[in-house]
Amino acid sequence: MMEVYLDNNDSTKMLPEVLEAMMPYFTESYGNPASLHKLGLDAETALDEARATIAECIGAMPQEIYFTSGATESNNLALNGLRLQHPGKKHVIVSPIEHASIRNIVKRWEKEGLVEVSYLKVDEDGIVDPESLRELIRDDTLVVSVIHASNEIGSIQDLRALSEICNEHKTFLHTDAAQTLGKIPMNMKELGVHAASFNAHKMHGPKGIGVLYLKKRTKLRRFFEGSPQEEGVRPGTQNVPGAVGFAKALEIALRDMDEYRPRIDELTKKLADQLLGIEYTRLNGPEVGEKRLPGNINITYRYIEGEAILMMLNMKGVYVSSGSACSSRSLVPSHVLTSIGLLHEEAHGSIRYSLSRLTTDEEIEYTVAQTKEVVQKLRAMTAFVPEKHSERESEKAQTFYRKKAD
Repeated sequence: MMEVYLDNNDSTKMLPEVLEAMMPYFTESYGNPASLHKLGLDAETALDEARATIAECIGAMPQEIYFTSGATESNNLALNGLRLQHPGKKHVIVSPIEHASIRNIVKRWEKEGLVEVSYLKVDEDGIVDPESLRELIRDDTLVVSVIHASNEIGSIQDLRALSEICNEHKTFLHTDAAQTLGKIPMNMKELGVHAASFNAHKMHGPKGIGVLYLKKRTKLRRFFEGSPQEEGVRPGTQNVPGAVGFAKALEIALRDMDEYRPRIDELTKKLADQLLGIEYTRLNGPEVGEKRLPGNINITYRYIEGEAILMMLNMKGVYVSSGSACSSRSLVPSHVLTSIGLLHEEAHGSIRYSLSRLTTDEEIEYTVAQTKEVVQKLRAMTAFVPEKHSERESEKAQTFYRKKAD
């Protein structure tokens, strides 16, 4: 049985070149970068070089790069640090399709009476309307947080347009860019954000290492207490092998982007076109192209449960997701899919396929064949089919699933 891994928005396979770069800092130059002896100084040099490489790759300065354990920690450091630094600002704005690490922070703040939260409007593709930001932003707005690209439906936001509005009001703009780093070209100066969160394991790097970008002169109040590592923004001994692996993975991603990006786009479109040939299917998010995260496809299969599809595909060696990995065990429908207008049962019938540079034509063909077989079996088992519903309901379904084709 073939095994096909199409859950790369969750995590990717580390490239051998990345592991090779990391190994010396596990077994040879394993000192603490805060130590003054040779092994410590070697580790510090490696950390500095990794920081400089990452900064160069994203159009930033080394002093704007802070190492963390991942994008979730970076999100927490950015938002909590800004709120503590500016206690007089009592209003925040977020998109309705944020990662849980953003949504849960602002929900807790609101519950505790610390801030008022406003939510931006998104269209049926999950794209934020800049005019909705202009309507919501106030003099006491502390921060606007908008995910750069949705890990579920692949919508890429126009951060530059949002940053212009934020700058007019002297409001911070933060973005969770965990999914876009290494997949599309990125320059922090051009994006205009004040803070951005990244990790390495979405681009064939190691898990457990992230970066918080803080634009020069953007101050955060210390959230953790400890030693002065990372200028006090994130105290604690740094993950030197992880930082080295992060830099190497990003370097490779940008080096090879012109080579593998067209192939990923071709395979993604091939997969989407063939899956949408199945009756009562719908593509969630933008069409495959510039406004969609490379390699991302999210398909709704009406009249069947996504969890059932996932489990049956798993038995056939095809590994996909029924939502973001952090919440895929929850029975609550995806907030991203309901935010773009899907009903609960439609959100529950959705599957995310995410490709990488390692995905092959043979794997796509196998996935399409197995998905068609699984959908056919599951629909044959359910009594919930269009023919058994009213004419009005059937027409509604047909209209809904024709949207992308039209």
